[in-house]
Amino acid sequence: MTFMLGVVLFAVGIGISVALHEAGHLCSAKAFGMKVRRYFIGFGPTLFSFRRGETEYGLKAIPAGGFCDIAGMTALEELHDPDDRRRAFFRYPTWKRVVVLSAGSLTHFALGIVLIYVMAVSTGLSKPIPNADPTGIATVSPCTSLNDDGSCPAGSPAPARDAGLQPGDRVLAVAGTSVQNREELYAAIQSRSGPTEFRIERDGQQRTATVDVAQVPARAMGGQGDAPVGVIGVKLQPMNEVVRYGPTDAVGETFTFTGTMFVSTWEGLKQFPEKVPLLLNRIGGEYRTDTPISVVGASRLGGEAVDLGAWAIFLLLLAALNFFIGVFNLLPLLPLDGGHIAVNLYERARNLVRQARGRPAGPPVDYNRLMPLTYAVMIVFIGVSALTLIADIVTPVSILRR
Repeated sequence: MTFMLGVVLFAVGIGISVALHEAGHLCSAKAFGMKVRRYFIGFGPTLFSFRRGETEYGLKAIPAGGFCDIAGMTALEELHDPDDRRRAFFRYPTWKRVVVLSAGSLTHFALGIVLIYVMAVSTGLSKPIPNADPTGIATVSPCTSLNDDGSCPAGSPAPARDAGLQPGDRVLAVAGTSVQNREELYAAIQSRSGPTEFRIERDGQQRTATVDVAQVPARAMGGQGDAPVGVIGVKLQPMNEVVRYGPTDAVGETFTFTGTMFVSTWEGLKQFPEKVPLLLNRIGGEYRTDTPISVVGASRLGGEAVDLGAWAIFLLLLAALNFFIGVFNLLPLLPLDGGHIAVNLYERARNLVRQARGRPAGPPVDYNRLMPLTYAVMIVFIGVSALTLIADIVTPVSILRR
């Protein structure tokens, strides 16, 4: 029940983000005096609508986005109403047009910052622990899994303990392959079975130990299905600590944390093209956490977070999603807002050059000539979205599984 509640809450959070995105366009356009004819959430058949002033507000049947219809978004649009022509978007200065086009993404950024501030004063923010070792062992379990009362199930092995591994050991290599971080270490362990050589460092000295890697169903490790994965019964050293701040101190920490998230978001976007082919591995049944996820996958993670009572993860996921959408939407590709911004800036730069040469302003960009590129981008977006959705259904990512 709590899992489904979390899924619904996350989906509602996404819906609110979309509504606020379009509200950013709406409010900024109205503030500049542009004519906003329609503001709708969703697409497809209209469920209900009402008119207030010159704008029609409503909700449509398919909850997959929304739109804000501003008169004269391009100079090629035919405007029959005299008021539409007088207050058309394209008649306003370039900087005002850019502000209106950017307002959706800016709203996502503002919402993300608010969510991080809420985390800072409530659940706390995660900060890196100085000199933390990514492959250092924190605890060695007496067995691979524990009962609810903390006891070991009958017949449950203790591979790491039996091999002599100790808290404070640092794992350097598994089966002759070096591991640099916990992701590589987990992947190396889960792919092994039976006696396996571990090279570790203890008190500055390297040594080897043979660990009899046990196999347990993936479900027992928070994954999906009963496919066996390797475990040795250790918990690694934490890389971060959670710090809660007061209302005043939280302001500075919020913007510091936001900066870190922006860097991570940008790095993720740069790596996005090379991660898309990995979706085929997930569709084939391989569990991976380094691929894009869909709204469905994100909502599922939100449901798991609520089910675990991990509200910090829930808020962080929602904030990260807002930052990603905000940055992604500013990419200079049509039909994204960033594509429209690029067209408007191009027209302005071109006209400045023509003006400097004593020539009149050039004609508006012919969007019809850009339609093939726009369709190509849309096809790619739809294809990637379909792949992520299928991957999230076939092999969903879980916050329970490492």
